[in-house]
Amino acid sequence: MSVIIISKGSYSHGGAVAERVSRKLNYGCFSRDILIDVSKKFNISELRLLRAVEDAPSFLEKYTFGRQKYIAYIRAAILENLAKDNMVYHGFAGHFFIGDVSHVLKVRIIADMEQRLMYMMKREGVSREEAVRLVKKVDEERKKWGLKLYGIDPGNPSLYDLVLHINNINVNDAVATICQSARLKQFQTTHESKRALKDLALAAEVETFLIDVKPSAEVFIDDGFVSLKTTSLPGEESDLVKKIGHIMKMIPAVKGIKIVTKK
Repeated sequence: MSVIIISKGSYSHGGAVAERVSRKLNYGCFSRDILIDVSKKFNISELRLLRAVEDAPSFLEKYTFGRQKYIAYIRAAILENLAKDNMVYHGFAGHFFIGDVSHVLKVRIIADMEQRLMYMMKREGVSREEAVRLVKKVDEERKKWGLKLYGIDPGNPSLYDLVLHINNINVNDAVATICQSARLKQFQTTHESKRALKDLALAAEVETFLIDVKPSAEVFIDDGFVSLKTTSLPGEESDLVKKIGHIMKMIPAVKGIKIVTKK
């Protein structure tokens, strides 16, 4: 049992690889469709959520928590699904959220620019010139997104356990390689790794409750016990206490909460 996260460049066959892997291993599979659930749960338009993970951060967002809020919601939804185990997630940003949980296999799918352009032209019905513009725009936006928010270039191969180039290796080869890797001992779920992933998911869920009151709070979980590391400003204490009470009522997995004040 394991979790597989597949990061992909646009039009590089990553979606097809992920879906075939999930069928071959009999795993669950999800991607951008998670935004539908997030949109309904938090009453936010899918377009805003999509822009939060696809558009590069703007200058003005230095002064707002709009994007931070949307990403917190998306992260919570992704981690909640991954914590079920035996799951494949394909899409952008998943590997940013998962940390160093040992049973997660991180994969990057890439393809030659020419192949990506041909695929895009056929699928979207656009000219070569337009395909070049769009592919470069998406690549640049994703790089800026990762560097701005996490200090990480998603194209960096050291982020992944496997980097598969769809060319001489075709889609079926990639699927076979990923499935074989997922069966390796080091990617099997252990009691400790399962708890670590559940704690990550729980921390992300707690953060969604705090994002409007204390977006800068750091949330740490240890087997269901929550530590909030935060500064305390005049007038904020009562709102934070109310939120903590709400969290305890709404999230049964939370066993207790303590506040650690930053200096």
